[in-house]
Amino acid sequence: MVKLIALYKQPEDKEAFDEHYFQTHTPITKQIPGLREMKVTRIVGSPMGKSDYYLLCEMFYDDHDSLQKAMKTDEGKASGKDVMKFAGDIVTLMIGEELDD
Repeated sequence: MVKLIALYKQPEDKEAFDEHYFQTHTPITKQIPGLREMKVTRIVGSPMGKSDYYLLCEMFYDDHDSLQKAMKTDEGKASGKDVMKFAGDIVTLMIGEELDD
């Protein structure tokens, strides 16, 4: 499995961020063809106390090819455009590979 990871820093307005993320962005993203699973984690702290990060989203695809195809679809483009509009200055996007134990 391959995953696209979105890591969000603390937003200035958490209530507005949550409203847009869960009511607008998540429904757009869940429509992306090839998306197998989407996991969202709220960051509540770190072992040292506060965290610079607010939210982590993992979007799972079968393989790199599936991810690349998904990003080229209308739904993938819409999700990318939306995230840049509401969180472009606080999001970091990464691609990872699941490792077997």
